[in-house]
Amino acid sequence: MLKYLFGFILLLIQFNGFSQDTTIELNLNTALAIALENNLDVKSSNLRAETSDVEFRQARNSRLPNLNGNYNFGLNNGRSIDPFTNTFIEEELTFSNAGLALEATIFNGFQIKNRIQRDRFNLKAAEAEVEQAKQEMVLNVTLAYFQILNNKDLLRLAKARRTSTKEQLERLQDLNEEGQGNPANYTDIRGQLANDNSIIADAENSLKASKLELIRLLNIDTKINVTINQFKNEPVEYEFSADQVFDESQDNLASFKAEEFRIKAAEEDIQVTRSLYALEISFFAQLNTNFSSLATLFNETGTQVVETSQFVSIGNDNFPVLSEQTNFIEERIPYQDQLINNLNSNLGISLRIPIFNGFRAKNTVALQKIVLDERKVNYQRIVNEFKQAIQEAHNDMQTAHEKYIIFKEQVEAYSESFRVNEIRFNSGVSNIVEYIISKNNLDNAKINLANARYEYIFRTKILDYYRGIS
Repeated sequence: MLKYLFGFILLLIQFNGFSQDTTIELNLNTALAIALENNLDVKSSNLRAETSDVEFRQARNSRLPNLNGNYNFGLNNGRSIDPFTNTFIEEELTFSNAGLALEATIFNGFQIKNRIQRDRFNLKAAEAEVEQAKQEMVLNVTLAYFQILNNKDLLRLAKARRTSTKEQLERLQDLNEEGQGNPANYTDIRGQLANDNSIIADAENSLKASKLELIRLLNIDTKINVTINQFKNEPVEYEFSADQVFDESQDNLASFKAEEFRIKAAEEDIQVTRSLYALEISFFAQLNTNFSSLATLFNETGTQVVETSQFVSIGNDNFPVLSEQTNFIEERIPYQDQLINNLNSNLGISLRIPIFNGFRAKNTVALQKIVLDERKVNYQRIVNEFKQAIQEAHNDMQTAHEKYIIFKEQVEAYSESFRVNEIRFNSGVSNIVEYIISKNNLDNAKINLANARYEYIFRTKILDYYRGIS
């Protein structure tokens, strides 16, 4: 990984200021470093892992109590209840309420604990899927890289083929102009040159297509060129059997690890749903207050002597009865004072006892068991698919190696045959048909050898991927 990052840093230094028309040189390590940074599949898997991380942190935070505040302020007209006196009134009223509410789960059948464990497994699975995406990206980039090398090699062979044809064409042209030789030989070799040009056009198109595929994987917008000879020229027979590759894949491939964590998460999900059967105990506490625009106080301002409706008769005279009366003044209670004076609180324990819920708990648990069984079936499917794919890749690798040896011997045989036929043709002993057949046999054998060589490399890279080696 460090070598990939180091290569990417170097590339950034070189890449600065490049335009679309600039061609950058890539080796395999640099290409892998760019892909790790830019590949869209890797980015998507990273985003899914970040989502799982948030869900895991949220599950852990669910242990904390809930604390919520509320506040409202309004105007009421018509018949209503004065929140200060709790009496009916029929006048305009300005009111306000405020409060705090605290709620904490004490016990709910270990639902929180099991959710945390479930989301922890889901997070580990998501992280394994990120590694899986990186492993697949490394394989795809490596194969695309070697496909470019293969196509470059084929283009080189096609150009060498044309060069040989041109040399023969020039020789026959000179003979034709001097009136020597068979004119048909000259026209036949011209036809062969046209065929060689067609092969070159196809090879160039294949090279362009393979470069576009690598550019897509790297998610860059510039032209590229890859360096050659990043591997041994002579393929060596692969030393691991299909069973050995499969055993290593189960230990090293993130695909298996991700599915194993998904199975564990599904097992925990069953425990989460079983909490629907359990008693739930919660603690609650509230603090409330209110305000009314009609709330008033009557403050004493002093006393005075006033006549009452009673009197006292003394003799024939009536004397009024005097009384001392306390005087008050009406005063609105301030907003803040009302909020303080009207404070009230409550706290307690609440119980939720599941008695009957339409078999929702039973059916939910049954559904989660089905999900778990599906996960196990999917895991077995992955095992079977990988086992078959590894066996097929191993067979293809062995076939490619056998073909490489066969085509190598074929190239040696056709090289000698062409050498002899070329001498015979140049000496006028054989005809152009024998020469062209011999030349095509050699050129095709070289193309088959190059294809077998890269096919073997492809298959070994795929097997290395299954072993968890990038």
